[in-house]
Amino acid sequence: MNVALNLHQLGLEPHLISAVGKDKDGEKLVNFLNSFGLPTGMIQLHPTQETSRVLVDDSDPENIKYTIISPVAWDYIQHNQQMDQMLANADAFVFGTLAVRNGESLQTLLQLLQQDILRVFDVNLRPPYDDFLLVEKLLDYTDILKINDDELKALADYFNLDQDIELVCSYLVKNYAPQLICVTLGSKGAALYFNNKLITHAGYKVKVADTIGAGDAFLSGFIKCYLEGKAPDQLLDFACKLGAFVAGKEGGTPRYKLSDIENQFKH
Repeated sequence: MNVALNLHQLGLEPHLISAVGKDKDGEKLVNFLNSFGLPTGMIQLHPTQETSRVLVDDSDPENIKYTIISPVAWDYIQHNQQMDQMLANADAFVFGTLAVRNGESLQTLLQLLQQDILRVFDVNLRPPYDDFLLVEKLLDYTDILKINDDELKALADYFNLDQDIELVCSYLVKNYAPQLICVTLGSKGAALYFNNKLITHAGYKVKVADTIGAGDAFLSGFIKCYLEGKAPDQLLDFACKLGAFVAGKEGGTPRYKLSDIENQFKH
């Protein structure tokens, strides 16, 4: 949802595939998305499961901890032809592991991943929902991979590799489908692995309000610039700007205009 809202504010036309419950939280959530002007026609209404909730521990604003309630409506997203038609006309498809912790949503995702489309995998390892066999399966359907520094370390441990960015990225590119990997490094910026080369960016310094949604913002900026055909250093720079901008605001989905980002970091 955060990625969709950022892409919408960046001038793209995203559609969110998800589900909410027949409850007040679901109604509030759909109204919230409508307030941004984000299309909600692909958000299913589940008759029995409740709308998702996430408990957030922000006592350390640079190390947010989450408790993700299960099961919820988006654990039961049902495949339909409307999804296939939408993907057939789309430029990219963004997905992650967390939304497919349940078998029904996983089968829906695997059907959608058969489409010939740019597939962007945001790993999103959130214990206890960190199934590495599932990660491996999805890596085989991935064109662009996005991970954070903690996820890189977890993947390094799983594959018995040293915790070195270039080494882990090289291993993933050689053994799975991704050809481009971006790694967010928190306050240390980000890195991009492409054509067997590692490009790094030191990031932008801001006073952190909280880091909720900063990684999603980074990915959104990355996707925008990638679809525009920007050079790797340019897309990495803009993605870092957007990630830092959102980290400087409270909540994961601050409202902004594209000019707000450029104005904040033009010096």
